[in-house]
Amino acid sequence: MKETAVRKYLVVSGVVFGLVALGHLFRVSYGFDMQFGPVSVPMWASWLAFVGPGILCGWAFSLARK
Repeated sequence: MKETAVRKYLVVSGVVFGLVALGHLFRVSYGFDMQFGPVSVPMWASWLAFVGPGILCGWAFSLARK
């Protein structure tokens, strides 16, 4: 039972990280501006925010398969 709960957690985590990564890829692809108060977020930050969660997404799914 514990293995099933861990596997479900990993799949949900992988989906969430995948959605975050796709959201940032979408922002970079279409050139949407992002601003928090007076600070404009540069595009390179979204590239980092795409790569990091993308790696975590792949890691979660690879662990869920074991």
